[in-house]
Amino acid sequence: MRGNGMTATQLADLLGVSAGLVEEWTEGRSVPEEAMEKIHSLSELRDGHGNFEESEEDLTESTGCPGWYHRPAYADGGRDFGNAAAFAFEADVEVLAREATQNSLDERLDLTRPVRVRYTLHELTGEALARFREAIQWARLLPHYEAAAAQDQKVGRVIDAGLREMREHDRLVLLRVDDFNASGLTGDDYETGRFAAVVRRQLDSHKSVDGAGGSYGLGKATLWATSRLGLVLMNSTLSEPHEGQTERRLIGRLDLPWREVDGTPWAGPAWFGLQDPRVDGADVARSWWADEESVERLHLARESDEPGTSFLIVGAHDVASLADADSTAENEAGEDEESVHRMHKRLLQALGRNFWAAMTAGDGGQPLLEASVRTLRNGVEILKEERVDPSTTQPSRTRALQAFLNGTTVERLTESGQVAMSTVPLAVPGLAGGKKCGEHKAVLLVTDADDADGRPNTVVAMRGNRMTVRTSRVPDLALGTNPFQAVLLVGHAAGADAPLADEAEAFLRTSEPPEHNKWGQTEELRMRYSPSAYRRIAALTRDTNRAVRALVTLPKPERRGATDRLRKRLAVSGRSTPRNAGGAGTPVLDELDARIDTDGSWCVTAEVKIPAGVDAVAVTPVAKLDVRSGPRPVVAWSELVGVRNCELVDGALRFEPGARKATFRGVTDASTHPVRASLTGLVVELRSDKEKK
Repeated sequence: MRGNGMTATQLADLLGVSAGLVEEWTEGRSVPEEAMEKIHSLSELRDGHGNFEESEEDLTESTGCPGWYHRPAYADGGRDFGNAAAFAFEADVEVLAREATQNSLDERLDLTRPVRVRYTLHELTGEALARFREAIQWARLLPHYEAAAAQDQKVGRVIDAGLREMREHDRLVLLRVDDFNASGLTGDDYETGRFAAVVRRQLDSHKSVDGAGGSYGLGKATLWATSRLGLVLMNSTLSEPHEGQTERRLIGRLDLPWREVDGTPWAGPAWFGLQDPRVDGADVARSWWADEESVERLHLARESDEPGTSFLIVGAHDVASLADADSTAENEAGEDEESVHRMHKRLLQALGRNFWAAMTAGDGGQPLLEASVRTLRNGVEILKEERVDPSTTQPSRTRALQAFLNGTTVERLTESGQVAMSTVPLAVPGLAGGKKCGEHKAVLLVTDADDADGRPNTVVAMRGNRMTVRTSRVPDLALGTNPFQAVLLVGHAAGADAPLADEAEAFLRTSEPPEHNKWGQTEELRMRYSPSAYRRIAALTRDTNRAVRALVTLPKPERRGATDRLRKRLAVSGRSTPRNAGGAGTPVLDELDARIDTDGSWCVTAEVKIPAGVDAVAVTPVAKLDVRSGPRPVVAWSELVGVRNCELVDGALRFEPGARKATFRGVTDASTHPVRASLTGLVVELRSDKEKK
């Protein structure tokens, strides 16, 4: 096979056996008896075509064919048992989708068009799997995999599971991530550039834009973390020529732990490429410019010559999607065989949840991103390509952002479907030792919630490329507030004219962890700005929640039923402040607002004055209906909560020490009303523990 440049498939055809059988033979796993009768054919081939003893390395160098080059073990005896960067994330396709798509967004080339990202799940079995393993020179990799799998440590166990899965089920899942209208892996094989940052280095972000989502250089590690075999192949179309070419720049990287193969120790990573004769004293692989047949065999063919990169994750798995290996019933039911269906669904969900804003455009405009998912089995499409539609995955939030982009927002919500806009200040600090930068105006959007959005009454915050960074619930909402969704746009996301957008981007980027899923205290924030800089983020959160409440809380006339008549039907009992034995006054009701809900219940917001020295006093709110004659019937509360400076403990309100005012809210239980609320007034009293007795 080596001497003739013959593949396992070609040899199988010559001998009249399957390619899988030849592959098992060449890997030393079996000796097929049916092929042994034809073994003389090999000697005939050898007589006609020369020496079979030439090494694979010599053949690779002489023929210009790619091969595997493993990093030798460290001379000082150091050993790495895995890529630490890969442990920063879970082997989860949702995490992969978030990190990989963010990287593609950061490398958008033509800013007038969206970057297009497509995820392709491809399950290989039988002959298709045999051909692919042949293309990646599996026979040369297998000894390294077996040595790594034999080690009792985390990476070894993951690899062992991947090898077992492939052998027992004759199946391998590939996950390819293609982006178009992106920069591609430009630059030299070794010097600083996009190629070296992805293929050679760790913790090298090398972002080309100020508003980049990533900053740690860790996101690319999710590609290898998602592979049970630690193997990723790459095919890039460059936006800038390298060595006079732009198309089909190929390289592969394998991340394994330290291992010993045939008595030779190896450090960890290996590269699939051409031996570089320019590097003296070491076997080093460089990228190569492949022909169309090679990229087809490696499942790396791109659909167009548009710049961008295709990453092929070999042996893709999803810890949240795969069936429990110990569940025999599930395995027999075919759960494992359908894992690509669940992975397909989870990819769609992750893209819709994290990048709906980047996929949203105003009238006549272009979004920043287009994303889709498809699934194949042995080259045949089994799940059609689905493009993520933000108006379906996040309808309310998409409506809010479109209104902002189209300039159709309003100051207050008066009708269903409207989008209210406000601004929230962010005090951007100066760098450590420098003066304060100034105030950035973040944009806040609020609209009615739709069931498809998920949990209502939340704020989704983002910056730069409009990837969702933080989702938080708004506290202390007034009773009866209509469900809503809010969007906070900060930095470049707030618009091209937003003041101090660059400074806000830099500040918030340093406040994000590697997952880029929140803003808070980080070591980089402390070093670049000051130990107290994170307080600006806390202030932004507080002011955002306050602004949301101002937009969604109904004006007082509306909360009181929009008429003075309803206000006159409210009464507060116990305004006087009788003295107890200690001489201190008791808490009293000072303000009372209420409305009648559609189910006939009273919804009450009450403010309590707390005299000095009565912090420990507990009071119980009591609701009574003010009827025309007879005693006032007491009704039960269906809901009673402390809002400010108080909490409900065993049905009674207890106040925070030192507080002089407190607020609580309550909703009466309409089923306990002997008379309809519309025919009565409402009296609210505060009873102390002594009065209850």
